Formats: sequence, structure tokens, C-alpha cells
Amino acid sequence: MSGWGAAWTTAPQPPGVGFGPNWSQEGFAGHTIRQTVRLGIGGDTLRVRLSNRYGTAPLRVTGLAVAAGAGGAEVKPDTLRELTVAGDTAFSIPAGADLATDGVPFRTEALDAVTITIYLAEPSGPATYHTQALATTYRAAGDHLVDHDGVAFTETSQSWYYLGGVDVDATASDGIVVFGDSLTDGTGSTPDTDHRFPDLLGRRLVGRAVLNQGVGGNRVTVDSVWLGERATVRFQRDVLDLPGVSTVLILAGINDISISEVAENSPFPQFAPYTEVSAQQVIAGHRDLIRQARAAGLRVVGATLLPMRGSAFSTMRSEAKRAELNAWILESGEYDAVIDLARAMGDVLDPAHDSGDHLHLSDAGYRAMAAAVDLSLL
Repeated sequence: MSGWGAAWTTAPQPPGVGFGPNWSQEGFAGHTIRQTVRLGIGGDTLRVRLSNRYGTAPLRVTGLAVAAGAGGAEVKPDTLRELTVAGDTAFSIPAGADLATDGVPFRTEALDAVTITIYLAEPSGPATYHTQALATTYRAAGDHLVDHDGVAFTETSQSWYYLGGVDVDATASDGIVVFGDSLTDGTGSTPDTDHRFPDLLGRRLVGRAVLNQGVGGNRVTVDSVWLGERATVRFQRDVLDLPGVSTVLILAGINDISISEVAENSPFPQFAPYTEVSAQQVIAGHRDLIRQARAAGLRVVGATLLPMRGSAFSTMRSEAKRAELNAWILESGEYDAVIDLARAMGDVLDPAHDSGDHLHLSDAGYRAMAAAVDLSLL
């Protein structure tokens, strides 16, 4: 099957502490994991991309299945299909690698929820995951790969495990990747509602996939043990390697200029290291991302950094850097187009748009953010 298009994605991360309890460090042994995602586009054939990118040993998958989601850990009867790799239902993913399954006939429409179930009979070791799913993952002891009901799935997590993406057969290659940090990842939105910025933008662009490659806490210029490789490094695998993509929208840099401001009173130890970064260093990082995107033939759109006044990260120094960055994004002409989200959202977040920390948005804030995008620029 040729002509794949990414219908849903997430950015794999190293196992770690994250911003809440998760199973990444302990991994799995004799467990079935059930995860539901919502597709941006539909098709007649489907495949799943798995990631063992940060594993230290081969990941042995005993069974993998896809079905139409029915709410919670339940799937719709008669939709469940087992997935294979090179025709085999059991397969291994080498340490450091990503892998796509064979395609399976599976009819979907845009915005359909599909449920992916993985059975891992053998110990997995620490798990490649995405810490902030803002969606409920379910776990059961034993083999429950083909269960229709969710009775056995008594444990839950708010992270995704081993998932990289879902692709469908596609004739168009006009997907849009939204690449950034927690404001792309959806921090502050209501879990299990798909109210992240890329989700809401996708509802305005039905027929084109809008793909979320945000990582909470991620920086353009600084690597983090817990929050992933810097944006300029992860861009290849998280953007350029995706099938069926024509445009990347970059919203990144707020963490580079602000995390150093909380070094002495950090709300999360996961933010380390607290490297001080200049606006010019972030601009150099943006230029690197633009260069990579253009070399791959992608349209590259920049977005100005949103307000953070009143947050723990807002100081005279970080606000000056934000102003310098936004001026460059708007005035340099280096992006193919610019979306001025800073102007749309105001100098200070409207209380109705504020999740409570004066940095991350509420559901209403993400709706306003998506509504501010001129779709003709994408």
C-alpha cells in the first residue's frame, strides 16, 4: 500500500517522571494496554505506527489490535481487527526504532475515535511514551487483546505508551503538523474532550489532518532528560518523517526564555536544566527549523508566542525576550507566513481563556486560539 497519510500523531518521549503518575519507568509485563485516539482524516485502510525510540532492548509485541472506540475501555463489537508486521501477529521493535504495521482494511471517517490495544506478554523494560496525553489509557493484567468490554481494564493513566501515529490510505498530501510545547500539547484543557489547539483547528479544517507534535516543557535549544530532545533535533522524526504532510506550524520558544526564571523556586523538578537562553539563540533555533522544513519541501508557518504575564515565568527579562522573539517572527519575513496569536490573545490572558496559571489556556482559550488562525495561510 502506498499513499499513506498521517491521521493522528503524538511525539514519543523518554520514560520518566512526567507531570503526573505514569507507568513508563516500570514498563509492562503480562499486561494489555488499551488507548483511544481521534483521527483527523478517514480512509479505507489503516496502519499503526509504534515507537521503541527510547527503549534499551527490543520490544516484543505479543498482539496488537485496532477497533472502533465505544467509550472508556470498550470497543464496538465486530470492528476489532488484529494487526500484523510482515504478516506476523507477534513481532519485535528494535531498541531506538519506530515501526509501522501492515495495513488492514478498516473504514474510518474524519474525527472517528479508534482504539488500539497492545498485549505485552514479556517484560518490556522502561517504556517510550508521551507523558501528557490528556486522554485516559487503560491497563489490564493478562491477555485481553480481543475483549469487547472494558471490565478487565481496571487501571488508568493519563499518558500514551508506544504510540507514534495512525495512518490511513490517502490521495492528498496536505496534512498540517503543529509543532511546539505544552500550548500545542494541550495543557489546561479538559481530559478526554479533545480540546487541544490542534484538535480544535482540525475541526475547522475537516478534510485535512491537523497533527499534534507538542511536548509539554519542550525547548527549541535545550535537551531535557524528562521532556525530550530539543526541537531542532526531534524535528526530523516528529515532523519530516511523517507521511502526507505539506505544512508545519511552529509555536515554540516560550520555555527557552522562561524556564531559567524559575530556577530557584521551580514548580516542577522535571524542568531541569535551567539553562539561560537568549532571544537570539531561540531565533537561531527557529532558523534551523525553517531550513529543515524547506529542505523537505514543506511550507513553514510561524506563530507568535502567547502572553504569560502574571505567571511564574513572567519577569522583566523573559518578557523582553518574548517581545524580541515576536518582533522577529512578525517582521523578519523568514517564515512563509505568520499567525499573530500574541495579538489575538492579548497582552494578558482573558480570565475566560486562562486555565488558572496565566500561561496555559482553558478549553475556551484554545477555542479562541484556533478561531484566530487564518486558514488560508495553511
